[in-house]
Amino acid sequence: MKPRITPFTAAPDAMKLTLEYGQKVLALGLEKSLLELVKIRASQLNGCAFCIHMHTTEARAHGEREERIYLLDGWRESPLYTDRERAALAWTESLTLVSQTRAPDEDYAALKPHFTEQEIVHLTLLIGMINTWNRISVGFRAVHPVTAPNTEAA
Repeated sequence: MKPRITPFTAAPDAMKLTLEYGQKVLALGLEKSLLELVKIRASQLNGCAFCIHMHTTEARAHGEREERIYLLDGWRESPLYTDRERAALAWTESLTLVSQTRAPDEDYAALKPHFTEQEIVHLTLLIGMINTWNRISVGFRAVHPVTAPNTEAA
């Protein structure tokens, strides 16, 4: 796969604003493990290899267990995730696929026992932010680093 453009070169001011916004969203107080799970799950749904690579690497660096990373796509069937994480992951899926889901009331209601209203806003901003990055990376064909030996690009 060949990148289409490099957005940081083509529009540095706009990309700087996007990066700054993302950094501020990440600093709003949600726990690191939850941040990474949400970013990985949205990236999986969007098919963003660049972001999946980045956020699984970051999750590992923050101490996330391999098993939880591997099973994230099947979180509904796995006992490895807390009720708070499950509510966040359901909301992530609802908003990432909003044209299909319309953000159902049951997914929003599932947040209420586990998140304050402020945290729900922060979580929603996080989901919007990772979806923006996914669209930039997928749209411009960002290529993740290749770290495995003898790997050829498709």
